[in-house]
Amino acid sequence: VQLQASGGGLVQAGGSLRLSCAASRSLFSFNVMGWYRQAPRKQRELVAHITRSSSTNYTDFVKGRFTISRDNAKNTVYLQMNSLKPEDTGVYYCAADTLWGTRYWGQGTLVTVSS
Repeated sequence: VQLQASGGGLVQAGGSLRLSCAASRSLFSFNVMGWYRQAPRKQRELVAHITRSSSTNYTDFVKGRFTISRDNAKNTVYLQMNSLKPEDTGVYYCAADTLWGTRYWGQGTLVTVSS
Protein backbone atom coordinates (compact mmCIF):
# COMPACT_ATOMS: atom_id res chain seq x y z
CA VAL A 1 0.00 0.00 0.00
CA GLN A 2 1.27 3.45 -0.91
CA LEU A 3 -0.07 6.72 0.40
CA GLN A 4 1.10 9.84 -1.41
CA ALA A 5 0.59 13.04 0.56
CA SER A 6 0.82 16.43 -1.11
CA GLY A 7 -0.34 20.02 -0.81
CA GLY A 8 1.86 21.36 1.94
CA GLY A 9 3.67 24.65 1.70
CA LEU A 10 4.29 28.04 3.24
CA VAL A 11 1.26 30.16 4.09
CA GLN A 12 0.61 33.23 6.20
CA ALA A 13 -1.47 33.03 9.35
CA GLY A 14 -5.15 33.12 8.50
CA GLY A 15 -4.56 31.46 5.14
CA SER A 16 -5.67 28.12 3.79
CA LEU A 17 -4.18 24.96 2.35
CA ARG A 18 -5.65 21.72 1.09
CA LEU A 19 -3.73 18.52 1.63
CA SER A 20 -4.32 15.43 -0.46
CA CYS A 21 -3.56 11.79 0.27
CA ALA A 22 -3.77 9.49 -2.72
CA ALA A 23 -3.94 5.77 -1.93
CA SER A 24 -2.69 3.05 -4.23
CA ARG A 25 -5.88 1.07 -3.76
CA SER A 26 -9.54 1.55 -2.97
CA LEU A 27 -10.31 3.53 0.16
CA PHE A 28 -12.84 0.84 1.02
CA SER A 29 -9.84 -1.37 1.77
CA PHE A 30 -9.38 0.67 4.90
CA ASN A 31 -11.47 1.05 8.01
CA VAL A 32 -10.27 4.56 8.81
CA MET A 33 -8.20 7.19 7.02
CA GLY A 34 -6.55 9.87 9.08
CA TRP A 35 -4.32 12.91 9.09
CA TYR A 36 -1.66 13.32 11.75
CA ARG A 37 0.87 16.04 12.31
CA GLN A 38 4.22 16.30 13.98
CA ALA A 39 5.35 19.71 15.11
CA PRO A 40 9.03 20.42 15.73
CA ARG A 41 10.24 18.66 18.90
CA LYS A 42 6.80 17.18 19.53
CA GLN A 43 5.21 13.79 19.13
CA ARG A 44 2.99 12.94 16.21
CA GLU A 45 -0.67 13.59 17.00
CA LEU A 46 -4.02 12.93 15.40
CA VAL A 47 -5.62 15.83 13.55
CA ALA A 48 -8.70 14.22 12.02
CA HIS A 49 -10.00 10.96 10.72
CA ILE A 50 -12.75 9.70 8.45
CA THR A 51 -14.31 6.26 8.41
CA ARG A 52 -15.49 4.07 5.55
CA SER A 53 -18.99 5.45 6.11
CA SER A 54 -17.60 9.02 6.05
CA SER A 55 -18.05 9.68 9.74
CA THR A 56 -15.52 12.23 10.84
CA ASN A 57 -13.71 13.13 14.02
CA TYR A 58 -11.47 16.09 14.81
CA THR A 59 -9.11 16.93 17.56
CA ASP A 60 -10.14 19.97 19.55
CA PHE A 61 -7.49 22.35 18.25
CA VAL A 62 -8.71 22.08 14.64
CA LYS A 63 -12.47 21.88 15.11
CA GLY A 64 -14.24 24.51 13.05
CA ARG A 65 -11.11 25.21 10.98
CA PHE A 66 -10.19 21.93 9.28
CA THR A 67 -12.36 19.59 7.24
CA ILE A 68 -11.50 16.04 6.27
CA SER A 69 -13.21 14.49 3.26
CA ARG A 70 -12.81 11.63 0.84
CA ASP A 71 -13.29 11.02 -2.86
CA ASN A 72 -13.73 7.28 -3.25
CA ALA A 73 -13.57 7.44 -7.04
CA LYS A 74 -10.10 9.01 -6.83
CA ASN A 75 -8.92 6.94 -3.84
CA THR A 76 -8.03 10.25 -2.22
CA VAL A 77 -8.57 11.81 1.18
CA TYR A 78 -8.35 15.57 1.67
CA LEU A 79 -7.71 17.89 4.56
CA GLN A 80 -8.97 21.40 3.99
CA MET A 81 -7.22 23.69 6.45
CA ASN A 82 -8.59 27.20 6.97
CA SER A 83 -7.70 29.98 9.40
CA LEU A 84 -4.25 28.53 9.80
CA LYS A 85 -2.20 29.48 12.83
CA PRO A 86 1.56 29.38 13.38
CA GLU A 87 1.02 26.52 15.82
CA ASP A 88 -0.37 24.43 12.94
CA THR A 89 3.14 24.25 11.56
CA GLY A 90 4.48 20.75 11.18
CA VAL A 91 4.79 17.72 8.97
CA TYR A 92 1.40 16.29 8.11
CA TYR A 93 1.09 12.58 7.53
CA CYS A 94 -1.81 10.59 6.21
CA ALA A 95 -2.48 7.13 7.56
CA ALA A 96 -4.73 4.26 6.62
CA ASP A 97 -5.93 1.61 9.06
CA THR A 98 -7.15 -1.73 7.77
CA LEU A 99 -9.93 -3.75 9.32
CA TRP A 100 -7.27 -6.02 10.83
CA GLY A 101 -5.46 -3.19 12.59
CA THR A 102 -2.56 -2.64 10.23
CA ARG A 103 -1.62 1.00 9.77
CA TYR A 104 0.07 2.39 6.70
CA TRP A 105 1.76 5.79 6.64
CA GLY A 106 2.34 8.27 3.87
CA GLN A 107 5.61 10.15 3.54
CA GLY A 108 4.45 13.43 5.04
CA THR A 109 4.06 16.91 3.69
CA LEU A 110 5.43 20.04 5.39
CA VAL A 111 3.11 22.86 6.36
CA THR A 112 4.66 26.10 7.54
CA VAL A 113 2.46 28.91 8.82
CA SER A 114 4.17 32.27 9.25
CA SER A 115 2.95 34.90 11.69
